Amino acid sequence: MTEPGSRLDRTKLLAARYRAAHDRPYLASALYALTVVASHEVPTMGVDRHWRCYVSPAFVDATPVEELAGVWIHEAAHLLRDHHGRAGRLPAAEQRDRYRVNVAQDCEINDDLLADGLRLPAGRVEPRLFGLPDGQLFEAYLPGLPPHVREHDCGSGAHGRPAPWELPGSAGPAALGDVEAQALRRHTAEAMRAHHRSRGTLPAGWQRWAEQVLEPTVDWRQALSGAVREAAAWAGGAVDYTYRRPSRRTPALRGVVLPSLRRPLPRVAVVVDTSGSMGDEELAAALGEVTGVLREVGVRGNRVTVLACDADVHAVSRVTATEQITLGGGGGTDMRVGIDAALAARDRPSIVVVLTDGHTPWPAETPSCRLIAALIGEDPPQPPHWVETVRVPA
Repeated sequence: MTEPGSRLDRTKLLAARYRAAHDRPYLASALYALTVVASHEVPTMGVDRHWRCYVSPAFVDATPVEELAGVWIHEAAHLLRDHHGRAGRLPAAEQRDRYRVNVAQDCEINDDLLADGLRLPAGRVEPRLFGLPDGQLFEAYLPGLPPHVREHDCGSGAHGRPAPWELPGSAGPAALGDVEAQALRRHTAEAMRAHHRSRGTLPAGWQRWAEQVLEPTVDWRQALSGAVREAAAWAGGAVDYTYRRPSRRTPALRGVVLPSLRRPLPRVAVVVDTSGSMGDEELAAALGEVTGVLREVGVRGNRVTVLACDADVHAVSRVTATEQITLGGGGGTDMRVGIDAALAARDRPSIVVVLTDGHTPWPAETPSCRLIAALIGEDPPQPPHWVETVRVPA
């Protein structure tokens, strides 16, 4: 513990941390991972992204132990919830408004702490003060805050931008690296899950956070577009010789025409499952993903074929927008028929995307193309291991 030129009441501060850890044992590891740095410049308490907690001696003197315990948990929550990492993914203009970002983050934390019965100092930030509902993430609170809100600065461990009272870089007292911090988050989430299962008293906000850490939800739109983009890049990387555009070396060779290399644009086939097991909502989701596929692939003109398929192929069309798609079907399910029809076309696709609930037979062997399955709905059957899969929640 570092206390340069301060009169920090160490006994009171550590008593508050002990109380916080004793009353919420699932937070104990995170609380004791914080390294204390006394500072007369920090208004109350704050954290940097290296898990150092800056403490004002005057604030400790003026604040009861019970409220200090709540502040300890508040500051640890900024780091556990990776607020600085999430702030770094905001638009640049919002990142620069660190006070407003900090207030939004405080709203995300404090409604959970108050609902859990913790006491916080007067002047605390709550969503209701801005006419906002409880239970949201700070990214959702941010647009609803006044434009020039200014409150307490919790440091770079919250909004991501170094505060004037922070130590430079990772110098000075022990600092946690990103790997250690991530391991600590997971350990804390596991402790929260065990506590909730044994006592059932975990606040909803913490329960949601722990589930996200232990079972992260993949952004299926990003995953699908990434898979298609990668497949398109793979297909577009193929090269071939063509005489339609002679080589630039041809003029140097009298009477000899040399072919040039070309990089063909990929063709894409989208097989849409229109069987009876696909409900209206699932089918709407599938059609929406067709638009995303067309946009992400970036091909021009009629280079995308959409096939509506159940146990047979009912409609085939070249499209550039979903409103051009005609669907039929509603019977049994066999996506192999659609895949075979796509590969039998005169303009053979290099990528086939199958939008289905997964209740279908699959080809017995890997087809001669990139095959991506967007599995729609809850707990769809797993395709063969060689099928690239993206799970789309219903």
